[in-house]
Amino acid sequence: MPSALIYLGIMLAVIVLWFLLLKRPVYEAVLISFIILLTITGTWGSIGQYIDTGLKTSLLYSMTAFVAMSIILTKTKIIDSSIAVILALLGRVTGGAGYVSVVASSFMGALSGSGPGNVMATGSITIPAMKRSGFPAELAANIESNASYLGNMIPPSGNIVAALGALTGMAAYGADYISQGQFWIVMWGCSIWFIIQRLLMVFAFCKYYRVKPIPKEDLPDLKTTLKQGWQGLLLPIIILLPFVLDYFFKSTFFTDRLGKSGASNMSSSLLIFIGGLASIYACIVVKDKKQVTPRAIANMFADSVKTIAPAIGVCVIGYMIGALFTDLKVTDEMLVFMEGLHLGKFGLVVFICFITCLLGMVIPGSSLVVIFGPVFITTLVSVGVHPVLAAAMLPCICGVMCGITPPLGLGMYAGMSLAGSEFGKTFKNNLWWVALQFIMEVIVLMGWLPILGL
Repeated sequence: MPSALIYLGIMLAVIVLWFLLLKRPVYEAVLISFIILLTITGTWGSIGQYIDTGLKTSLLYSMTAFVAMSIILTKTKIIDSSIAVILALLGRVTGGAGYVSVVASSFMGALSGSGPGNVMATGSITIPAMKRSGFPAELAANIESNASYLGNMIPPSGNIVAALGALTGMAAYGADYISQGQFWIVMWGCSIWFIIQRLLMVFAFCKYYRVKPIPKEDLPDLKTTLKQGWQGLLLPIIILLPFVLDYFFKSTFFTDRLGKSGASNMSSSLLIFIGGLASIYACIVVKDKKQVTPRAIANMFADSVKTIAPAIGVCVIGYMIGALFTDLKVTDEMLVFMEGLHLGKFGLVVFICFITCLLGMVIPGSSLVVIFGPVFITTLVSVGVHPVLAAAMLPCICGVMCGITPPLGLGMYAGMSLAGSEFGKTFKNNLWWVALQFIMEVIVLMGWLPILGL
């Protein structure tokens, strides 16, 4: 058995023992597994490099900024006007807020490129709306987090660039094998099926939990809500507009003026910048200024630190483990191992989806695509999967799954922090979403559904 699989097995065994059996915090379980891996592999000399890798990703600071923003928006109730408008428009539709969450969060996740950041951005509006509509807190958290992480497979997500690079960087295909535009069409073709799957799940859960439309007499009046809370309605624009502008004008307006590197750096800083900007705006327009004094804001964050710290800690250590696996050349060993299994098409598709599900617990999706992408494409093509489909599904089986897979799904933690749901209930409900995600991955990779562009 390759040492790579032994390392993975040890890591997962430690996490299961420490977290699920001993009931200790997730960040402790991941940290202990990292320490054990360092000891077994004799790589303590590189720990500084791994810590640097874990801390320098902008995702950490984006998550922190949006968690802080969500705390301010929730405590000051500045988003109540947006929620009231959503309820006035969709309150008569059974589960309407859930459907809005799926569509809006999928779209915004593609623009932002950050699952947790998108959960915080759009979830600050959609999750309260769902709860007001009768959704259980754990279901509202999972609908938002699972929809947000779909953005990882919808253009122009950064994971898609990595997936295309994994395909065209291989000697068997090359840079001229497929254009970016053609690849995007295939990505949209794959994404549509996963969006439909989530919409159907919302419908099923609405039936199961007997979510009902809000009684007409309880619905807010649209004119009244617009008149009283128009300032709050600008928050979605403040949060979403920069992503839209970046998407449409990055390759022309911004690149021409800032250069390619400058435009790229501007895009990567949007999540941090927007969280702070929205928080400042909320503090300016809130009616009761006593809620936003320095002392009051400090107390808000002090009360919520137990929510922020675990998610950030898990993310940091996950990137550290990803850097360790890169140094251990896990990719080469995984390729040799999978080629030696001699599985048929269905068996190999299931196996790869299962492996990415496990790896996604601790390794960021973008890292999985970069590290294992060529291996997965090669092995899938060897059993008859179209090479473009294999590459197009990398952001899905890696980028999407990494954020929703319990017990370490960052998207789930972000949704929990907004919904105020219990971990146990959220964990159990999320297993349904992970199971259906897994089944859909297998169905699409097997070629059982028509894909636009193929």
